[in-house]
Amino acid sequence: MAGLPRGIAARDRVVPPTGFTVRLTVFAAAAMAFLAVFALALSMASDRLAERWSQALARSATVRISAPEGQVEAQTEAVLKVLAETPGVASFRRLSREDQAALLAPWLGPDLPLDALPLPELVELTEADPGYDSEGLRLRLAAEAPGAVLDDHARWRRPLVEAAARLQWLGLISVLLIGATLAAMVTLAAQAALAANGQVIRTLRLVGATDAFIARAFVRRFTVRAAWGALMGTGAGLLAVALMPRSSVEGGFLTGLGFTGAGWMVPLAVPALAAVAAFLATRLAAFRMLRRLT
Repeated sequence: MAGLPRGIAARDRVVPPTGFTVRLTVFAAAAMAFLAVFALALSMASDRLAERWSQALARSATVRISAPEGQVEAQTEAVLKVLAETPGVASFRRLSREDQAALLAPWLGPDLPLDALPLPELVELTEADPGYDSEGLRLRLAAEAPGAVLDDHARWRRPLVEAAARLQWLGLISVLLIGATLAAMVTLAAQAALAANGQVIRTLRLVGATDAFIARAFVRRFTVRAAWGALMGTGAGLLAVALMPRSSVEGGFLTGLGFTGAGWMVPLAVPALAAVAAFLATRLAAFRMLRRLT
């Protein structure tokens, strides 16, 4: 390969400017990195949401007393006595009519006539650490207050946690699809650049350039452009996530979409992963096209 310039800068001069393919690579990498940051934020927020829901519901339970009118008060007192004597119950309280009205207001409105509805008595309890024996408590409630039913929220907790876990997997799958899309875009751009410079490549071969030398020149150009684009997209994505509303109970899941603590370091891997994807995609595309140009 006598007479050919050596070094990275020299290889950059060997490859002619490729115009729109380079701009396409930068734009695609920036857009995919921006989306990847949000997919990671979704995945990590879903993980936090699953843990929060699980902890919030795991430590609380409700005893519902549905008894004939003349027995409601007696059975409620029996339930309170049983709970006071049950190991593992940290605290409990009987919900007033005002408390029940507040619970039903989001669905039935604030002017609900509770006196006209056959609502059961509710006792809310909080589990200590270690917790109580739920089966033993159910058996004792059945003996002391036949109209009392213990709801430990397991049937509510399980679907919520499963839904949050699926959202987490959806976010991770989205990141993989985004990476595959970036690799496909870079492959198309590299193939277009190689095809447009077919005559230059033949000339380089005539003066002694090997396919490895030519491929490295194209691979470096597209890898660097993809890394720069991904870096800009990641920065824009982190800024957009940082500007989202802070987590709040009223806002629920949407205001908790973001990163916390060391989680802010995770998206910093996106530019490096984009560069690796661009390197592999361009290398495969380059050698494939060089074989066709023989």
